[in-house]
Amino acid sequence: MFTLLIVIIVLALVFDYINGFHDAANAIATVVATKVLTPFQAVLWAAFFNFLAYWVFGFGVADTVAKTAHTMDINLVVILAGVIAAIIWNLLTWWLGIPSSSSHTLIGGFAGAAIAHAGFDVVSWYTPGKDGGFPSGVLIIVAFIVLAPLIGALVSYLISIWFLNSSRKDTPYPKIFTVLLMIATIAFVYFNMVSFEDIKKPRFESEFWSVAFEPHNIKWFLVAFIILSISTFCLFFSTLSLGRAEAWLKKMQLLSSAAFSLGHGGNDSQKVMGIIAAAVAVYIHTSGVTHMDPWLDVVLPKDGVDGKMPEWIPLACYSAIAIGTLSGGWKIVKTMGSKITKVSAFEGVTAETAGALTLYVTEHFKVPVSTTHTITGSIIGVGLTKRVSAVRWGVTVNLIWAWVLTIPVSALLAAIIYWILSIFI
Repeated sequence: MFTLLIVIIVLALVFDYINGFHDAANAIATVVATKVLTPFQAVLWAAFFNFLAYWVFGFGVADTVAKTAHTMDINLVVILAGVIAAIIWNLLTWWLGIPSSSSHTLIGGFAGAAIAHAGFDVVSWYTPGKDGGFPSGVLIIVAFIVLAPLIGALVSYLISIWFLNSSRKDTPYPKIFTVLLMIATIAFVYFNMVSFEDIKKPRFESEFWSVAFEPHNIKWFLVAFIILSISTFCLFFSTLSLGRAEAWLKKMQLLSSAAFSLGHGGNDSQKVMGIIAAAVAVYIHTSGVTHMDPWLDVVLPKDGVDGKMPEWIPLACYSAIAIGTLSGGWKIVKTMGSKITKVSAFEGVTAETAGALTLYVTEHFKVPVSTTHTITGSIIGVGLTKRVSAVRWGVTVNLIWAWVLTIPVSALLAAIIYWILSIFI
């Protein structure tokens, strides 16, 4: 049984690697389309920030994924079948150039194999949030198949309108709005920071550095940095010529793509961490082991008590997704960078910024959303500011079908694989 656990961990990291090159297009497609970076430079850039996310995000999404099914009622074969199904579907959609969701593939596979093993009640469909917190469960994840791209599209559309009005020379109101937004952003971050007294495990002896590098605080600092950077540009946008504005927007794409890559790494790596944590929890329960070696001493959070995870697990997951990103995914780059709508530096900055902000907020609420859906919705949103026909709806409808089918197809595939594996294991 221990061998089976090791096989699951290895395959989970393989999935994480595949996720990296499958979803690389999400972060680099617009940068490549606008020729800000060459494809090789773009994947290096994205991979670096995928890995950097290790120091930025907590484990909230990992916890949500680990609890997709009740770990006390499943076995390791369930998790193995789910991971294998997710790998197969990811490779198939990558081969066909379809930007489907690696997140939903993994969750669908996990849930489908669990249902095949113990019925529908074994899946955590809906769990109310504690103390007014955000609810969790598979139904919430399914809801965000629709909500994530819609939020991305709405934020992208609003940022586009903000940019367009900031370029006007005949009115001061956009600048007044921008200054008020900067003040509101600083105030929001100040009141949402975790103070030194509330940090359970400070990373440094220094109070200042502990507060500055607390994952919760880093996330909001990044949100503030993104908004304040764009705001600064908007304050002098109207004074720039078309050529200089385009040059500045291309430089800003480096910031926006880095921000989105951070969100991608933080969101998607945690999903694999959650699968590994669930596998260890199931192994402990089914094998009767009372004490695990320190390198596999995983405890899932329960009843307000914090969980724990050896450092090598998040480090391995973030490394795998970063290495996968370095491998690229050029078929999907073409779909994301040109087939949905024509992308310039303006569209690139807007879409990536909207996507990054959406990912940071959903990660805060521990919702494992699809980075693919988020950036696609953001690209559609900026396309709508030109005209409805600027979005190639034929391509978009095909993508939506892939999104809708991912969870049920992955679940069915995982169930079949589970029944086959059960014969031999």
